[in-house]
Amino acid sequence: MACRVQHSIQSSFWFLSSAPLRNSLNPRRIFFKNRISFGKELFFSSSSRTALYCTCSSSSSSGGDKDGFLANGVGGDDSFVLTTPLYYVNAPPHMGSAYTTIAADAIARFQRLLEKKVIFITGTDEHGEKIATAAAANGSSPNEHCDVVSQAYKSLWKDLDISYDKFIRTTDPKHEAVVKEFYSRVLANGDIYRADYEGLYCVNCEEYKDEKDLLDDNCCPTHLKPCVKRKEDNYFFALSKYQQQLEEVLKQNPGFVQPSYRLNEVQGWIKNGLKDFSISRASVDWGIAVPNDSKQTIYVWFDALLGYVSALLEDSELASLDTAISSGWPASLHLIGKDILRFHAVYWPAMLMSAGIGLPKMVFGHGFLTKDGMKMGKSLGNTLEPTDLVQRFGSDAVRYFFLREVEFGNDGDYSEERFIRMINANLANTIGNLLNRTLGLLKKNCQSTLAVDSDIAAEGNEFKAAVEKLVEKACVHYQKLELSAACETVLEIGNAGNLYIDGQAPWTLFKQGGTAFETAAKDLVIVLEAMRIISIALSPITPRLSLKIYSQLGYTEEQFNAVSWVHSSFFCYIFDDFLAKPLSDRLSCFQSDTKWGGLKAGQVMAQAAPIFARIEDGTEAETKSATTKKVKKEKTPKSKSPVEA
Repeated sequence: MACRVQHSIQSSFWFLSSAPLRNSLNPRRIFFKNRISFGKELFFSSSSRTALYCTCSSSSSSGGDKDGFLANGVGGDDSFVLTTPLYYVNAPPHMGSAYTTIAADAIARFQRLLEKKVIFITGTDEHGEKIATAAAANGSSPNEHCDVVSQAYKSLWKDLDISYDKFIRTTDPKHEAVVKEFYSRVLANGDIYRADYEGLYCVNCEEYKDEKDLLDDNCCPTHLKPCVKRKEDNYFFALSKYQQQLEEVLKQNPGFVQPSYRLNEVQGWIKNGLKDFSISRASVDWGIAVPNDSKQTIYVWFDALLGYVSALLEDSELASLDTAISSGWPASLHLIGKDILRFHAVYWPAMLMSAGIGLPKMVFGHGFLTKDGMKMGKSLGNTLEPTDLVQRFGSDAVRYFFLREVEFGNDGDYSEERFIRMINANLANTIGNLLNRTLGLLKKNCQSTLAVDSDIAAEGNEFKAAVEKLVEKACVHYQKLELSAACETVLEIGNAGNLYIDGQAPWTLFKQGGTAFETAAKDLVIVLEAMRIISIALSPITPRLSLKIYSQLGYTEEQFNAVSWVHSSFFCYIFDDFLAKPLSDRLSCFQSDTKWGGLKAGQVMAQAAPIFARIEDGTEAETKSATTKKVKKEKTPKSKSPVEA
């Protein structure tokens, strides 16, 4: 790609006179995807009219390059659209749906740090036989039932600090309009026909099953319940027509389905031959009516998948398929559980091809969660309620554990003992205690004021180099959706900080005075600069904890919300009188907040306070209680009176 950037004093785009102003305005940035080398004239020329030319080679992804599109964005260089599944409202939210959404939120927050225009979509799937059945069982109408459960999802997302941009409900009239238009477009393309169908149907999956895929007694392998025989006169989608095209998509874009072992599953399904599938139900009233036959309703999956598109509509916009598509499609990333991979990696792309709409860039199927090594279920009495976890341990602890413990894509297991041990070790001890004791030393010896710039303090220091390498490494992990590895890498910075401060022993140096005192003061600045970087690098995972760290370093919440993490991209502000600005101001335009050097001499830190309370497990609580009782039982010896003495 070739690009030309012009700067003119007479006609400029943005005016930014200082870094604080830049952060408060959070202005539009122009993106260059690869590193660009400018001549020294950019920084030193005094010409009143300057043109800058650059040639950049770009290997942008065409739908599925895992490293490419996540690094550089899609739908334009600076956009990123990601979705969770639209969760089925037959029951309240569970830990499985919370896990997907926590992961999506972490990815969305990271992409925002890269200054991408993020559209994070989640929502609820509210049509189908199971919904009507669940509503009847509760003595409510389907609409009332959907309202209650959909609100439960929104409440949980608030508790978990989920920063979604769009929440779509499939009962929204605008969604219905988009679904009907999409159906009509596919019909006009000759890909919908009417036929009788008889087969084994899983009510929980809302899907006909091949007998060869079932367990004994025709039980569904997912829900372990017998499938029932059904015969219906339905409308069918000609999926088989798109077998060759789907094979070609996966061949040309192997990153379309991730992780790679999920791709192998999808290729296996397609290789075995695709069958047309029913996209309407004659026996289900709770759904969107088929446009050309009011006696049938549209199959729940053919309906719900369109939520990823209809969610893009603004409230003020006329509901149309083309308007929705032009508002951000295609999606950069669909995050789903592996149990719905077939719908997203086979049915959905074929449907889009039929309607002449571009495909999403990636479908990522993660694994299942178990508890203490066992599959969770109400019958086993071992369900894991996300609301209960948040109330007991806080949102940051829940987010951190599941993203750190589970290698994203694989199955993962929850154990309360392991949960408490990890949170205490990583968040309370490694990170929380490091900040607390460093700020304590700063207050005691330096009146909570930094003695020197962090850049100057760390000149020639190996610790600074180590932190910079770890930050770069963490960024790459985030881009590759390796969330567990990203957490681990950021934690390495905390571990290195603890080793550094223990090795330097500033508490001893302060007592010696003179140059030793100055060295100790610099050491505290170095450790606090590392903490500043940790707060940004960990913010996609633990947003509340990161804000607490940043606040104790003397920053405001507004400043925290304005930080950026520039990586493998070149961000340039174009503003009035750029060349007339001091060199330091010009250079500041190209800096990332994760770069070393944010803390400056004279900055005053806040009062040290624990940022993350240690969690007591049952054993610790019992020991503490027993110790307290023992102390109370012991009588305090009476002091002798002067006469007795």
